[in-house]
Amino acid sequence: MISSRISGAIALLATSLSVVSGQTFQRLGSCPTLGCILPPDQQDFLPGQHFDIRFEVHAPKNGSEAFNDGVPDEKFTVTIAKDNGKPQSIASFFELKEPSLEKWTFSWYEDLFAQDAKTPSVVNVASKIYRQVALYEPGTYTVTLNYYSGKTTTATWVVRPLATKKKAKNVILFIGDGMTTNMITAARLLAHKSINGKYQSTLQLDKFPTLGHQMTHSIDSFITDSANSASALYTGHKTTVNAMGVYVDSSPDKFDDPKVETIVELLKRIWGSAWGAVSTAFIADATPTALTAHTRSRYEYGALIEQALNGFSNTSWTKQDGPDVYFGGGAEQFLPSSASYQGKDYYAEFAKKGYSVSLNKTSLLALPDDKKALGIFCKSNLPVWLDRNIFPENTLKLKNDPSGASGPAKDIPGQKEMTLKAIDILHKRGGKDGFFLMSEAASIDKQMHVLDYERALGDLLELDDTVRATIQKLQDLGELNNTLIVVTADHGHGFDVFGGADTKYLAAQHDKDDRHKRSAVGVYKESGLSQYTVEQPGISYNTGPNFPVNWDPRYVIAAGTGAAPDRREQYGVGKNGSRTPAVTLPGMGDDDYYVNPTDRTGGFVVNGTLPTTESQGVHSLTDVPVFAQGPCSGNFGGVYSNTDVFFKIASCLGLGHPTKKTDGGKGR
Repeated sequence: MISSRISGAIALLATSLSVVSGQTFQRLGSCPTLGCILPPDQQDFLPGQHFDIRFEVHAPKNGSEAFNDGVPDEKFTVTIAKDNGKPQSIASFFELKEPSLEKWTFSWYEDLFAQDAKTPSVVNVASKIYRQVALYEPGTYTVTLNYYSGKTTTATWVVRPLATKKKAKNVILFIGDGMTTNMITAARLLAHKSINGKYQSTLQLDKFPTLGHQMTHSIDSFITDSANSASALYTGHKTTVNAMGVYVDSSPDKFDDPKVETIVELLKRIWGSAWGAVSTAFIADATPTALTAHTRSRYEYGALIEQALNGFSNTSWTKQDGPDVYFGGGAEQFLPSSASYQGKDYYAEFAKKGYSVSLNKTSLLALPDDKKALGIFCKSNLPVWLDRNIFPENTLKLKNDPSGASGPAKDIPGQKEMTLKAIDILHKRGGKDGFFLMSEAASIDKQMHVLDYERALGDLLELDDTVRATIQKLQDLGELNNTLIVVTADHGHGFDVFGGADTKYLAAQHDKDDRHKRSAVGVYKESGLSQYTVEQPGISYNTGPNFPVNWDPRYVIAAGTGAAPDRREQYGVGKNGSRTPAVTLPGMGDDDYYVNPTDRTGGFVVNGTLPTTESQGVHSLTDVPVFAQGPCSGNFGGVYSNTDVFFKIASCLGLGHPTKKTDGGKGR
C-alpha cells in the first residue's frame, strides 16, 4: 500500500489563487471558498470514466479568513442533480454507503508578508470522499455542498457525448516536452536548406494534414508544469502544478487525493489493448508516469514506478496490469537503494511479472516481440542527441551505467530506436485490440531550461526523425491507415530566434566591454542566412539528411528566451556538454544565483528576468501546436484546451460508454 501519512499539521504551500491575498499562495487550489468540491466547477467527464469525489469544509483558526472559532461543520450535506432533475444525496445517486467523516489540520501562508514573518494560517477540516464513481449519461450535472447553516458551494459538471465505436485501432502520441512553434521553426532552419527563401526540404511535422493549437494553463495557475499538463492530456482533467491523475486536496496523504481515470486505464479496462511509454527522460519523470500516476507530488519517483507496474493499491481502482513496453532512463528507481520504492530491486520486480529486461541498445533490438519489455538505458535522463551523435566524448564523462557500475552508460539507444522497437512489441501483443504508445522527446524542455538551445533543437530534430521513421514503420506493418498519430507538447518556453551572430568576430572582442561585444549580433538584413546546411570540407557527422551538416558554423542563430536568470551569452554550440548558466557563489546565499563565471566566457552578460532564486529558465503561457494524421485527425484542428486532446483521442478509441464496461479484463 503506497502511503505517505504525515502526523499533525502540514504546510500546504500551494501555487494558485487565494480569495484573500491574490496569487502567490492559496489555501487550496480550485477552492476559493470554505467549502470545497473536488472535482471542482467546470469539469468535463467522459461517459463511464471512473473518478473519486471529495468534499471539504474548512474552518481557519486564525488569519484574515478565521471563521467559526476554527470548528468545521461536520454535518455538511451534498446533493447532485442531472440537468433540471430532482437533487439526490451523493450516496443515493451513486448507490454507495455513506463514507466515514475524516478530519485533519493543515497550515498555509496567506501571502509573502506572512511567509517572511513565519506566521502561517491554520485550518481545521471536515471531509468525506466517495471512491470510484462514474457518470454514464451525457448531460449537465449540478453538485451542491451545503454547510455552515446557509453557505453553499456549487459545481457544474458536463458529461461529454457517448463514444462507443473504436475508429482507430492504434494511437501514437508524441510529446515534444516544452516544444513550441518557434522551436519548430528554428529546427527547420538548422536542418533544412533554403534557396532564395524557399526550403528545398521540410520537417516531417510540416507534412501533417491537420494542425491545431492547445491552451496549456493548469486549473489554478496560468503557467503549468509537465506533471499536471501531462495529466490533462491523459485524463481530460486539469489539476495543480506537480499533481498527476488527481485533484489536489488538503489532506496529509500525498496518495489519497481524489483520482480520475487515465487514457491507458480506460483503454485497458474497456478494450484490453496493449500500451507503452517511451521517454528520453528518466522513466519516473512526469510525462511518462502521468499515464498511471495518482498523486499530488510528481517527486515520489519510487512509488510512481510501483504504481506503473502494480497499479494503485491504496483504494479500489482500475487495474491496468503494467505497461507492455517501458523504455527510458532512470536506473536510480530500479536499482535497490533509497531511491527505489521500499528499497526494492525493480529490475527484479519487473522480471517477476514476465518482463524481458534490457540495459543497452543491442539487447533492446534483440528483445522478443511477444513479451512485455522493460528497457532502462542509463541513470537519470538519456544523454541528448547532440552529445550522443556529434560530441560523444561528453557521454564518456558521465557515471550513469544503468547496472549500477561506476562509469558511463554505453550503447545507448535514442528515441527513434526505442520507439520503433516499442511499435514492434505493441503491434504483436496488441493484436486485433491494437495499442496506445506515448513517446516523449523530454530534453527539448530540459535543455531549454538551461538555455542550451542547440541541444534542445537537436532533440527536436530527433523527434521529427522519429516521427518520420514511425510513419514508415507503420506503413511496412500495414497499420498506417489504422493508426491515429498525434504530435504535440505539454507546455512551452518563451524561446525565439531574433537574428544571427558572428562567432569569430565575437571571440575577437575578448578585451572589449559587453556593450561592444553585442555588435556581433546581426538583426533584420544583417541576420543573414542559415549556415548550418552549408557543407564544409572535413566536417561530416553521418547523421543523415534531416540534421545540420555543420553544427558549428561561423554565423549562428542568435536566440533567447523571455524568462531566464542572469547569464552570459556567446551563441553557437557548446562543445563540452550541456550548459549551467547560473550558479551560487562563495559567500553568497544558497539560493541566490549569479552568472556562472565558467560558462560562455567569451560572451556578454545578459540580465535575467526571474527572481534571483531561479537558476534556470521557466515555462511560458504560449499555446502549443497539435499535429495529427490518420483516423479522426480532422478533429484536431482549431484552438482548444489541453484537456480536449484527451477527449478527441478517447472518442476516437471508443472509450465513452453508457454502462460499466470491463471487456478488457484479459491479461496479456
